[in-house]
Amino acid sequence: MHVKKNDNVLVLTGKDKGKTGKILRALPKLNQVLVEGVNIKKIHERRQKKEGKGQIIEKAFPIHASNVKLYGKS
Repeated sequence: MHVKKNDNVLVLTGKDKGKTGKILRALPKLNQVLVEGVNIKKIHERRQKKEGKGQIIEKAFPIHASNVKLYGKS
């Protein structure tokens, strides 16, 4: 992979095209990276206990490493 953890990258394609962020995690076997503030999706969680409530949380999902370009090192 051409990028690694803590590198600053620019997203080249997709709904977040043009955004920059820091790589939080690299997944070399899948050739994917988890970029801070990019590819955020809303996930519906079930309630955990009888008294608890379900909730909607925002979670970052990985994107393919070929869709990012090295922007600068930290």
